[in-house]
Amino acid sequence: MAKEETLLLDFWASPFAIRAKIAFAEKGVEFETKEEDLLRNKSELLLQSNPVYKKVPVLIHRGKPICESLIILYYIEETWPSPPLLPPFSYDRSQTRFWADYADKKMYDAGTKIWKSKGEAQAAAVKEFIDILKTSEGGLGEKDYFNGEKFGFLDIAIIPLTSWFYAYEQCGGVQG
Repeated sequence: MAKEETLLLDFWASPFAIRAKIAFAEKGVEFETKEEDLLRNKSELLLQSNPVYKKVPVLIHRGKPICESLIILYYIEETWPSPPLLPPFSYDRSQTRFWADYADKKMYDAGTKIWKSKGEAQAAAVKEFIDILKTSEGGLGEKDYFNGEKFGFLDIAIIPLTSWFYAYEQCGGVQG
């Protein structure tokens, strides 16, 4: 696949765009990136490619846009199936999808609450975030990787979100 047919609209600090980059690296797929200025000047390409949310990441493959990071990961897995990132069995794939969705809905939102609140509201957000991490740890168990014995889809979904933990500790007062 020629890389000019595969474009990722990106923002350097987006853990969601990092997911696609990791998946492409694992698959050995060449791609181009276009850095977006999300604060002051979103490109026409971004606005046309993701008219609903107007955010990154957006994967444009063969001229067609795919939006939302987990959907992009599923698309990458289906379009470039080797090496596989999802587990081979249906039940294990369903569990992977569940925990990836949980991470998106719970971890990111709770982390955002820490940044956007102060005082008692921030203390409550920190407690909620730590509880979410404990739930994740209990559900995922003790394995070398989130998917089990090898690096895969769930690792790609969760690891970029954890890259902000240091900032939560230093700036948000999260201690766990």
